[in-house]
Amino acid sequence: TRCRRRAHHAAPMLDSLAVHCPYCGERFDALVDASAGDAAYVEDCPVCCRPLELRLQLDEAGQILALHATRDD
Repeated sequence: TRCRRRAHHAAPMLDSLAVHCPYCGERFDALVDASAGDAAYVEDCPVCCRPLELRLQLDEAGQILALHATRDD
């Protein structure tokens, strides 16, 4: 039998950005994928475990402008 080769897909480029939790105030590094454009997603704070909404903003060239962390309540 022949083995099928898996297609190699490029892994997304992840950037590490520092944000402050709006609940506990602690700073932590969040991994973001800027390859898909502006994005919003929910991630738990690694310190207090409360859900945060992270909003990633990019410029026209795809460069990161900002990462905003807001309360998800």
